Amino acid sequence: MAVTDFFAGEIATELLKMLISITRKACFCKPSAEQLILTINELLPIITEIKYSGVELTVVRQHQLDSISRALNEGHELAGKVLNSSRWNVYKNLQLSRKMEKLEKKISRFVQGPLQAHVLADVHHVRFETSERFDRLDGSNRRLEQRLESMLIGCGGGGGGGGGEWWLEEAVKVDEVEMFEGELVKVGMELGKRKVKDMVVDRDDLAVVGINGIGGSGKTTLAREVCRDDDVRSYYNHRILFLTVSQSPNVEQLRQKIWGFLSETKFNGCSDIVPQWTPGYNSWNTVTPILVVLDDVWSLSVLERLIFKVPGCKTLVVSRIKFSPSVMNATYEVELLMAEDAVSLFCHTVFGRTSIPPDKDEDLIKQVVEKCKGLPLALKVIGASLRDRPEKYWLGAKNRLSRAQPIDDSHESELLNRMRLSIDYLSEKVRDCFLDLGSFPEDKKIPLDVLVNVWNELHDIDEEEAFAILLELSTKNLVTLVNDSRAGDKYGSYCDISISQHDVLRDLAIHMSNVGSVNQRKRLVMARRENGVPKEWERDTEKPFLARIVSVHTGEMREMDWLQMAFPKAEVLILNFDSTDYFLPPFIANMPKLRALVLINYSTKTAELHNLSVLGTLTNLRSLWFEKVTVPQLSKKTILPLENLRKISLLLCKINLQDESERDLSRLFPRLTELTMDHCIEMTILPSSICQVKTLKSLSITNCESLEELPFDFGKLLFLQILRLNACPKLKTLPVGIKNLVWLEHIDISQCVNLHCLNEEIGDCLSLKEIDMHECQQIRRLPKSVMGLRSLRRVVCDEEVSWQWKELEPELPGLFVQVAEQRFDLDWLTE
Repeated sequence: MAVTDFFAGEIATELLKMLISITRKACFCKPSAEQLILTINELLPIITEIKYSGVELTVVRQHQLDSISRALNEGHELAGKVLNSSRWNVYKNLQLSRKMEKLEKKISRFVQGPLQAHVLADVHHVRFETSERFDRLDGSNRRLEQRLESMLIGCGGGGGGGGGEWWLEEAVKVDEVEMFEGELVKVGMELGKRKVKDMVVDRDDLAVVGINGIGGSGKTTLAREVCRDDDVRSYYNHRILFLTVSQSPNVEQLRQKIWGFLSETKFNGCSDIVPQWTPGYNSWNTVTPILVVLDDVWSLSVLERLIFKVPGCKTLVVSRIKFSPSVMNATYEVELLMAEDAVSLFCHTVFGRTSIPPDKDEDLIKQVVEKCKGLPLALKVIGASLRDRPEKYWLGAKNRLSRAQPIDDSHESELLNRMRLSIDYLSEKVRDCFLDLGSFPEDKKIPLDVLVNVWNELHDIDEEEAFAILLELSTKNLVTLVNDSRAGDKYGSYCDISISQHDVLRDLAIHMSNVGSVNQRKRLVMARRENGVPKEWERDTEKPFLARIVSVHTGEMREMDWLQMAFPKAEVLILNFDSTDYFLPPFIANMPKLRALVLINYSTKTAELHNLSVLGTLTNLRSLWFEKVTVPQLSKKTILPLENLRKISLLLCKINLQDESERDLSRLFPRLTELTMDHCIEMTILPSSICQVKTLKSLSITNCESLEELPFDFGKLLFLQILRLNACPKLKTLPVGIKNLVWLEHIDISQCVNLHCLNEEIGDCLSLKEIDMHECQQIRRLPKSVMGLRSLRRVVCDEEVSWQWKELEPELPGLFVQVAEQRFDLDWLTE
């Protein structure tokens, strides 16, 4: 009989009641019964404490408690017989009395023997654990003493009371700097870091190890700290590869990156060359140990394909999922922060210090911290929302947190409810912009230019306001801003700026958007990549969908894979996919109000588009973003004039425009004002038909390595204000007609390494305010006509030519010459 079954039935309590009744009958069993009552009174509190302690017992202790349980059960039956025995049956009462004495002796032996041994064992365990903790404290004290001694010596003996206070204060500052380095707060991370280091260093028997924990618990931060550790970097000789896998990974691309890293071969992210992955490589040996970190892994099948079993190669897997021991040799589970560490992290986020300021309400701060339940991401996000806020704001925040649901089996869901507090206190427009971010795939950089397109059509937000909103979201730790050195420049391209978002915050945005029935939602989003249209959508296709923004994430789609759906209010459509063949959804024709179309291919190869003619039905379309697709020849049969289209962006696209010279693009796009072509590496010449689009105000042709020349009639773009031609290495000259661009304010020819000179005609661009010509090594002399650029205010150039511009400063009042540093930016390859 299990000990829990015994106590659950309260047998001991019933036995005690029976023994009291026996003593009142004054039978032969009275002396033994009285002694047994005293023994049980001593046992009951102890056993009750064991019962409710929640500590798992060893097999030996469980067996002994089961034994005493059976003895007490026997006593229960024996007491029943005594109660039923007649007072005058002396012989039977005598037998029962002897049995009672044996029972009393058995229980007494347990109390005086094994039970005492249990107490001694517990004391031993406590002493051992206490000694271990004191050893760790002694180690910390010794390190602090060494730091204090070194700092005291640095003071030169100091003398006087003030000196001692100084080096003690400096020691505390050094300790705080080590705990908080930059924006990466490492509170409560040392134990986890030590355990993970023990798994990845000098453990050849552990080929695959992991870091596991709920979303927002600091798994990725811990993994990055381990990779930054000097001992780890030295052990692997800096050969550490960190990859983000995500829920919808491109497995082949990730395998290609791992192979390139292992074989020290670099592959272009857009190359069609993919190395064959054969089992023969598994026998290949490495000279130097290699660490491959796979962050945010969601699928066992994906993980098994990314583990490369090479001697000397260790894989560190970071995931919310607990994978089977058959795959993982060892795993460290990230623990939530203890109360003291949680307060330190929270105070660092809010006040920039590690403790509660003396002039703040300590109880109120601790109540808010307690609601975060030790989750680092919650502490940082909520802390950022309360920074520089008045006390009444804090009280309101605490009350809002108090109304959240208690923690249950789904801690992640509880996190979303707590995270919502930070969103509810945003202004309505900023909150809507945050919720829009859930429409993009997780762990992918989102170009700000795309966000500007989306936000402009949905919320009437221009570029400047969009950048301000992005900064606000970044300061509240709701997004991560991937800074470009030119971020925020007046004439800077927003293609150079992107953001990333933690997947928990993305889940929060989707969670908040999925309110009400699927047909009534303002945002209709496929949260994860699927093979086709979600079944939830399919069940309601008979009714119109009233969403203003629709986001789809699939693989290859054919015409038969799409459903007939109606979106009478849709203004933004985001199509995410990864394939080399893609049929545009026919339901685009049922989007009469569509104003922005975003099409992004996450495959390693460009995709062929089909059903392009459906775009001709979009009479209200204003912006178009194509990424990594083949743009076909445009003809009257392919597409009708898009009379309201203002902006076209083509990134990593193959553009087939050689035969378009006779095609008048001004009739196809009569109101086009902005055209961007970035990393279109196969485009050798810009078709002259573009020069017919006289409404263009901004033209960006960047990172097009095959572009050799611009059209002769480039000067027909009379209203052009911004011209970006940076990183076109084969471009040798600027077009002759540039003198006609009288409204041109900004020209960027940076990194055009073969551009020989600035045309003499550039002096006729009287409105020119800024020239960026850094890393143009072939330009060694300036034309005399630049002296006529009276509106010029800023020039960015190399040091070799900067002196020529500086000599013109007296002739050009207000001119600022900036010597640029060389930049090497390959972040775009990571996508």
